Amino acid sequence: MNPMDYMKVFGLWNKFKANHPKFPAFLTAASQNGIKEGTILEIKITTADGEVIESNLKVSASDMELVDEFKQMSTNV
Repeated sequence: MNPMDYMKVFGLWNKFKANHPKFPAFLTAASQNGIKEGTILEIKITTADGEVIESNLKVSASDMELVDEFKQMSTNV
């Protein structure tokens, strides 16, 4: 990643954390306590217009590589 892009993303992440302080703590707790093969991740989005969009996925062994990368990235931020 270009260093300038990294700095931009880092700044945006810091602003996001300031706007939503409970969400990073949620991600930390989830990654430390619950995401492993077989875990079901669910997401529900309610748009400003009230439309609900929902999905879920079951974490596979190959998904764990991505989860582990996110964990490593979060310790470097």
